[in-house]
Amino acid sequence: MRIRSLGVIDDAVVELSPGFTAVTGETGAGKTMVVTSLGLLLGGRADPALVRIGAKSAVVEGRIGVPAGAPAAVRAEEAGAELEDGTLLISRTVSAEGRSRAHIGGRSVPVGVLSELADELVAVHGQTDQQGLLRPARQREALDRYAGGAVSGPHTKYAAAYRRLRSVATELDELTTRARERAQEADLLRFGLNEIAGVEPRAGEDVELAAEAERLGHAEALASAASVAHTALAGNPEDPEGVDATTLVAGAGRALDAVRAHDPALASLADRMGEISILLGDVAGELAGYADNLDADPLRLAAVEERRAALTGLTRKYGGTGEGIAAVLAWSEESAGRLTELEGDDDRIGELTVERDALRGELSGLAQALTDARTEAAARFAEAVTEELASLAMPHARVSFAIGQTEDPEGVEVGGRTVAYGPHGADEVELLLAPHPGAPPRPIAKGASGGELSRVMLAVEVVFAGTDPVPTYLFDEVDAGVGGKAAVEIGRRLAKLAKTAQVVVVTHLPQVAAFADRQLLVEKTNDGSVTRSGVTVLEGEDRVRELSRMLAGQEDSETARAHAEELLATARADG
Repeated sequence: MRIRSLGVIDDAVVELSPGFTAVTGETGAGKTMVVTSLGLLLGGRADPALVRIGAKSAVVEGRIGVPAGAPAAVRAEEAGAELEDGTLLISRTVSAEGRSRAHIGGRSVPVGVLSELADELVAVHGQTDQQGLLRPARQREALDRYAGGAVSGPHTKYAAAYRRLRSVATELDELTTRARERAQEADLLRFGLNEIAGVEPRAGEDVELAAEAERLGHAEALASAASVAHTALAGNPEDPEGVDATTLVAGAGRALDAVRAHDPALASLADRMGEISILLGDVAGELAGYADNLDADPLRLAAVEERRAALTGLTRKYGGTGEGIAAVLAWSEESAGRLTELEGDDDRIGELTVERDALRGELSGLAQALTDARTEAAARFAEAVTEELASLAMPHARVSFAIGQTEDPEGVEVGGRTVAYGPHGADEVELLLAPHPGAPPRPIAKGASGGELSRVMLAVEVVFAGTDPVPTYLFDEVDAGVGGKAAVEIGRRLAKLAKTAQVVVVTHLPQVAAFADRQLLVEKTNDGSVTRSGVTVLEGEDRVRELSRMLAGQEDSETARAHAEELLATARADG
C-alpha cells in the first residue's frame, strides 16, 4: 500500500509479506493508520478528519493479488476493472471536504463495490471485534458462519416464511382490532349509497335542470319576446296594413329580379336577397313554434326546483365544491367498491387465519431444522476452538455453546415446546468458557479476562480459516492483555496460520512480532513544524533493536538484546 496525507502519515509505502507481517512502533506513531488505510481500500467510511492537516485530500493505493476466476476477480471485472497478471489495483481518495472517490483497475466505481470485494479478500479483526464477540447475536452469527450450508439453507427458507408471516399477522391484526371502525365505515357507506340510489341522479342532470328552471322562470318574457319578433318578421294577420320584414325583403327581391339580366353584380345581390328571404321565413316559423311549445306551467317549475334541491343535497354531502352531480356519481362508484371490500373482511380474516396457522407450522419445522443444525455444528465448533486454545497456552480451557429457547405461548413449536421466535429462528446461542478444570462454563462476557478473550477470538478466527478461508487476515492489537508464555503461543499460532494465508498483525508484543516473516516499523519524526511518519522494513540488527525496545523500552540494553535474539531464534526454530 501507498499512503499519503492520512493522519500522521505524510507519504509512506507499506510492503506486506506474503506470510506473516508484524507492524510495530511507539504508541501514536501511526500504526493504526495502516489499519485505517486498509479499511479505506475495503470500502470503510470516509472521515474527512483523517485527512492530514494542510492537505487537500488523503490517498490510499493498494496492489492486491487476486487469482483469475476468484469471486473478487469476477466482481471487479463486472465493475469494469482490468486485472494485470492476477493483480488488482485499488485506490481511495478522501477530500478534506468529505468527498470520497474509489477506483478499481483504473475504473471509477461506487465505494460499495469495495465493500463487496472486502468480504472475499480480507478478514479484519480488532479490539472492537472482541467486544462484538461478547454479544450473543454475534456468537450466533459466528456459529452460523461455521455451520455453512447446513444452517444457511434452512435459514433462507425460514427468513422468507418469517417475513410472510409478519405480513399476514399485521394484516390480520388490523382487520380484527379495527373491526368496529370498519363496521361503522361500512354503515356510513351503505347509508350514502342508499340515499343516492333513492334519488337516482343521472350524469349531467343538474346542468339540464338548471337550464330548464331558468327557462320556466322567465316564460312570459320569453313568449312576449318571441311574439314581437315573429310579428316583426312575418306580420300580424289582424293588421293587414302593417309592414313586416318578410314583405319588405320579398319586395326588394322582386325589384332586383326584374333587372338582374342586365348586370351580373346585381344578379348576385338578388340571389343573396333570396337567401335572406328564406332565412327570414325559417326564423319566423321557429319563433311561432317556440311560442306555441313554451311551457309556462308553474307546477312543472315547482317539480324542477324540487328535483334540483334533491340533487343539491346529494352534492353537498357527497360531491366536491363546484363539481356537481358528477362528483356524487364518482363517490358512489368508489364507495361501492370500498363497501364490497369491507363486507368481504370476514372471508379475508378466515383466509388469513388459515395462512397464518400454516406458516406457523412451516416455521416450526424450519426452526427445528435450524436448532438441529446449530446443535450439531456447535459441538464441532467448540471442539475445534478448544483444540486451538490448547496451543495458545490455555491447555485446560474448554469452550462450549449453550443453545436454548424461551417459552412463549404465542411462539412456534420446537422440541415439543412452544417458544419465542425471531428473524433468525428460535435459538438463543451463547458461547461459554471454562478456563480450567472444575470451573463451571460461564458466558465469555463474564468468564474471560482480556487476555483470554483475545485468545478465544484468535482461536475462533483460526477455526474459521480452515472452513471459510480468505486470502488475508488483519489483526489489530487482538493480543491486548496477553503476555509471557501466552504471547509466545499467540505468535506461534499466527505464524502457523500464515502458512496458508497472508497475516498482518499490529502489535505491541515482541513475543508476537518475533514470529513474523517481516517486521515493519512505523516511526514518527518531528522537524519542528510538520510531523511525518515512515514505514521501514526491519532486518538484522535493526529488528533486534526494535524487539529490545518493545521488551524493555531500551534499544541498547544487553539483557533486552539477548532476550530479543532468543525470541528470534525460537521463532526460527519453530518455522
